[in-house]
Amino acid sequence: MLDVEYARDLIFIGVLFGVAAFVWAGWGQERPPAGVRWRVLLGAVQLAGLGLVAIGVPPLIRFWGADTALTPDNPALLGYIVVFWVEVVVIVVLAIWLIRTKRAQAVAPMVLIVVGVHFFPLGFVFGQGILFVAGALVTAAGVAALVWRRRDVAPSFWCGIFAGPVFVLIGALAAATGRAAVGA
Repeated sequence: MLDVEYARDLIFIGVLFGVAAFVWAGWGQERPPAGVRWRVLLGAVQLAGLGLVAIGVPPLIRFWGADTALTPDNPALLGYIVVFWVEVVVIVVLAIWLIRTKRAQAVAPMVLIVVGVHFFPLGFVFGQGILFVAGALVTAAGVAALVWRRRDVAPSFWCGIFAGPVFVLIGALAAATGRAAVGA
């Protein structure tokens, strides 16, 4: 599930997933259910995401020169670049289309679905099975946020409350495994 050959990549995944947890839980603050408990829970997910960033950046910097799947002589780098730009273009086109067709409330779930789906090819690019798990769970969170309707709650709330913890847990597992592999 986690290949420690490229431990630096695992630490990077942990940091990136920490940022993702912070962002998605933040977007979830758009219109959560009434009451303070949901805002507190989303805030806790955001703090956990920031915690992952805080514990991951120092070893990431220290071991930046360590082996990585993304080297110029490895086709994985080209795969990463292609997947990234396809994701960006799809998200921009979807967001513009949804806003123009008066379905702006679907932007967050659709973006989350695209983010989830993009982890599947990245699982092959990085050779990390955990990205397939992330892809399945994040895509499912986006689909659930898209279909789960409550008039008093923004779909972005469901994105944050479902996907934020996924990013924290998988990010923590990747970061901890990567740190252990490099002795950090």
